[in-house]
Amino acid sequence: MRKLYEKKEILFAVLWIVAYCVILGTIRGNFGDESIYMLLALLVFTAGIIAFVKANHLEGKYGLAGWPKDMKKYLFFIPMWILATGNIWDGFAPSYHGSELAIASLSMILVGFVEEMIFRGFLFRAMLSKDKTIVAIIVSAVTFGIGHIVNLFSGQAGFETVMQIIFAISWGFILTMVCLRGGSIIPCIIAHSMIDVLSLFGADNELIDWIYIGATIVVAIIYCTWLGKIKNEKPEDISVLRA
Repeated sequence: MRKLYEKKEILFAVLWIVAYCVILGTIRGNFGDESIYMLLALLVFTAGIIAFVKANHLEGKYGLAGWPKDMKKYLFFIPMWILATGNIWDGFAPSYHGSELAIASLSMILVGFVEEMIFRGFLFRAMLSKDKTIVAIIVSAVTFGIGHIVNLFSGQAGFETVMQIIFAISWGFILTMVCLRGGSIIPCIIAHSMIDVLSLFGADNELIDWIYIGATIVVAIIYCTWLGKIKNEKPEDISVLRA
């Protein structure tokens, strides 16, 4: 794994993404988010990512080293976290109950970590190292959105999947820009996990869902334009908090 990473970092990232989409898409389609198999598979991916990053001391490169000392600079994460609550704008109506809800919630927390690490971590940083920032941002965001096509395998309707892809691409741009400008992937993991976990608790109101999708697209355009004007955090501004 280390040799592939050193020689072909982009291919390394792509293989992680393909493996994740195929394996998790298959498990989700056959067993559902509430399945223990889903949780176990995500634990394996999480452990693999953490082991690789820590073994090769890549916490700094992938934005896991810590937070900026000046927390005022992190106020621009607030709009992202507010938008992340969109799945409960139409009220509460848990999709599962009891142990199934607990398993599904844990799985969604891990989904936030794994997807951020493979899309905003492995893929984005691999392309960013080639000095093609704009291309890296677009590819990371669009690939993240298209990756949701795997939901077709779980029986989701085609139109619903298309709208989810557009929604995910919008979020992809937000998360990528926040990761780039903030110098840390941690806020992105938190926001991503919030979105996925709260999706298990939200009621199904079609009008509110459309409002949420529309709000996400509008916020993505305005927010990313604004973030584009902010300078990146310097390494000396990061307070290292190693796990």
